[in-house]
Amino acid sequence: MSKLVIAVADNPFPSFDSAKAALSRLDPDIRFATSPTVEDILAVAREADGILVTYAKLPGDLLRALTKCKVIGRLGLGVDNIDIPVARELGITVTYVPDYCLDEVSDHALALILSLARKVPHSNKLVHGGRWELPAIAPLRRIKGQVLGLLGFGGIPRTLAPKAQALGLTVIAHDPFLDDAVFAAVGVERVSLDDLYARSDIISVHAPLSPATRGLVGDDAFAKMKSGVLIVNTARGPLIDEKALLRALDSGRVAGAALDVVEIEPLPADSRLINRDNVILTPHTGFYSIEALAELQSKCAGDVARVLCAEQPVYPVKA
Repeated sequence: MSKLVIAVADNPFPSFDSAKAALSRLDPDIRFATSPTVEDILAVAREADGILVTYAKLPGDLLRALTKCKVIGRLGLGVDNIDIPVARELGITVTYVPDYCLDEVSDHALALILSLARKVPHSNKLVHGGRWELPAIAPLRRIKGQVLGLLGFGGIPRTLAPKAQALGLTVIAHDPFLDDAVFAAVGVERVSLDDLYARSDIISVHAPLSPATRGLVGDDAFAKMKSGVLIVNTARGPLIDEKALLRALDSGRVAGAALDVVEIEPLPADSRLINRDNVILTPHTGFYSIEALAELQSKCAGDVARVLCAEQPVYPVKA
């Protein structure tokens, strides 16, 4: 009997050992695509029983070319790189890992909030440039007592909330898809989107990316915010309209932005976000820790193994 084939559409990890260990009970033939192009993915995935994918795109046409695929495991939180309706139409189970980096991303968001509010990168740059002075970084506001608005209230912002509250921030949140009890459980006030914009001194973006949320934070949203608001995004770059953000930064409506994700990654060298004293940029590293990657691989590959053994996955993507 021939071995089950697992195709790996892309592999950005320094080691794939945790995934291999989780798949070991299948004793599969694991095949790695040489690049994330459709052609190279199909070269290893066309007759594969399962696929593991991180950042590579799996559009509908690619999925329709698969002949045996029963399961796609997304090594990550979001599934916007997979054509879910076509996968569902073809009877392909899609899994993801919604809880693998809650601490890492919430810690990263908090680090960006503190760095932005205290102007740490700008101060560091000044001192290294020979300027030891307070006026160049003034004004600074006390963090305690400010309002942090969480746009979206999934696992990451729910993990962030108590960390922010411990600093004395008042935390409010907007998420139309959750029950009131979810907010109450962590002492966070549920507010409308307009209220969040109007009341927040700092806004941290945590919504999933979908056609409905693409460009959600744009000119209209910025116009509703407090003058001098701080914006943090550790979710998905296209949630924020970058041209609108630049206009808001230029006008002073937004006093500063800290972005771990951007509309186009890697960030283009000519991006107007670069070299601004009030913009902090990190290269989509919020999810990362050694422990998080091991957990991610183990959980994702484990679910792929479950599906191929006719068992129920722990983390199926639902409609």
